Amino acid sequence: MTAAMDTNAHRSRLAAIRAVMKKRGVDALIIPSADPHLGEYLPDHWRAIRWLTGFSGSAGTVVITAKFAGLWTDSRYFVQAAGQLMNSGFELVRLKIPHTPEYIDWLAEKMKRGSLVAVDGRVISVSVAGLLRLQLKEKGIRLSLSSDLITPVWHDRPPLPDGEAFDLPLEFAGESRNEKIYRVRERMKTMSVDYQLLTSCDDVMWLLNIRGRDITYSPLLLSFAIVSNDQVILFADEDKIPGFLKAAFDRDGVVLLPYEITTSVLRSLPAGSRLLLSPSNTSAALRRAVPGAVKVVHDLSIPTRLKAIRNDAEIKNLREVMIRDGVALTRFFIWLENTIGSEKITELSASAKLESLRMSQEGCLGPSFATIAAFNEHAALPHYVPSPDSDAVLEQSGIFLLDSGGQYYGGTTDITRTIALGQPDTEMRKHFTLALRGTIDLAMAKFPYGTRGYQIELLARKALWDNGLNYGHGTGHGVGSFLNVHEGPQTIGSAATGDLKTVIEPGMVTSDEPAVYLEGKYGFRTENLILCVNDRESDYGSFLRFETVTLCYIDRALTDLSLLDDAELQWLNDYHKKVFNMLADRLEPEEREWLSRKTAPLVR
Repeated sequence: MTAAMDTNAHRSRLAAIRAVMKKRGVDALIIPSADPHLGEYLPDHWRAIRWLTGFSGSAGTVVITAKFAGLWTDSRYFVQAAGQLMNSGFELVRLKIPHTPEYIDWLAEKMKRGSLVAVDGRVISVSVAGLLRLQLKEKGIRLSLSSDLITPVWHDRPPLPDGEAFDLPLEFAGESRNEKIYRVRERMKTMSVDYQLLTSCDDVMWLLNIRGRDITYSPLLLSFAIVSNDQVILFADEDKIPGFLKAAFDRDGVVLLPYEITTSVLRSLPAGSRLLLSPSNTSAALRRAVPGAVKVVHDLSIPTRLKAIRNDAEIKNLREVMIRDGVALTRFFIWLENTIGSEKITELSASAKLESLRMSQEGCLGPSFATIAAFNEHAALPHYVPSPDSDAVLEQSGIFLLDSGGQYYGGTTDITRTIALGQPDTEMRKHFTLALRGTIDLAMAKFPYGTRGYQIELLARKALWDNGLNYGHGTGHGVGSFLNVHEGPQTIGSAATGDLKTVIEPGMVTSDEPAVYLEGKYGFRTENLILCVNDRESDYGSFLRFETVTLCYIDRALTDLSLLDDAELQWLNDYHKKVFNMLADRLEPEEREWLSRKTAPLVR
């Protein structure tokens, strides 16, 4: 299909949506980038924005009126969205603050009193729906939360995925489903709730020690669950649960019911009971199904809090996974160094090579997100993903940023390395090293128990701020254990993928990714995963620190030693020593020699 045909299709779909709006008396339609589980990655069935507008980014909200059609998205996608929306009938609206519903302010300002704003309540959260209702009500604007205007016009809509669930062995989970269910129920007693509604697929997967194949990049099964004092109800398509799992569920008091009757079961909850749900992860449609006589408690789900703290088995498995991932990355960078200049390498072919090397490692099921392989000016786009239209050829002069991760049975990885292809200039080395200082300074942090992520973020930004530099995304997000690569509740910086009130605790794994981007030139980011561990006890209480668990060399050619203080230089040399010692036995002799050169001590 040509670009012109694509454009015509998008304009035709917009016209069809407007016709349905007019017929139903809808003055403005909101289309979030979401599914009923409000997760990051969507099945094709729910990617309405891509179908309607051509925009393929993972974050955005569309608003359509009779005379206006716009997509709100953040700075990660400005360049991408501008190109994909061209001549589609939709215009780009740039968010001033990432992850905020600024379209609500626009609607409150533009819509007339008495107008009807509609949204499909299945794909908007309780918390956002509450904000929407409050602001529109103040202006006398009506709101419908039960308007599906997409299905009537999306005639070739992809079906829901049909991947089969599979068991996560105890050696990887570290705790049986019965033990997890017991812990959740104990927390429920403490919170005086009778039921816990689980809407995030990762919460359900963790609780039941299963995984699925319904979501790209995350091993999830589309499912809901309700936990009570005497049973767990799993809402999932029966055909997707193999017989041995059904038998295990029967033994463990897990009742399997059809996915589509979740709403009906919620309607039957007894009067006077107390239901716990997470307002940011529960759809308005599910919330509206709860009887008025049921007391609803809004809080993070219990599994969200419990699974953030890895058990001993999960930590042990993660360390092994990091070795395997480090071997794959080492072999990739050896291949790149030996091949560039003699063969054509593009961003996409580099991504494919890395994926093949990861997949050769035991227990790897695939990438944990779309690989960001970015050469020169593309590296200045924090969430750039190469496409056939943008696929740049890597040359022997410039900057290459590689942000990637793998899904292994033993854990989920996420790592960014930036390397020089050729001889870097002084400015490149300065910018790289200032961002690297942030990575190191956060990794060296020691802090008292009870510290929240935003309280230590300054450590990651100070070197950049001192030089008039900054980056527009958060510094650290939680990472799941063979679940989501972005998974709270902990966060360092913004609350985009976490909860600002959550304290950093031993067992939590968080990313450490300060950066600097120069639009049109290049970008630098060194990202590691850090595990929170106990440091010491003192008269002032328990103190914690981070252990960097990612294992991959950091480019010496880009490092300006004059910008590192003694402690930072010592950290870097100690880290490189650890990388070599942990990976050497898994490498061939020539690979070991190469890594030895890359991790040799740096001396001023």
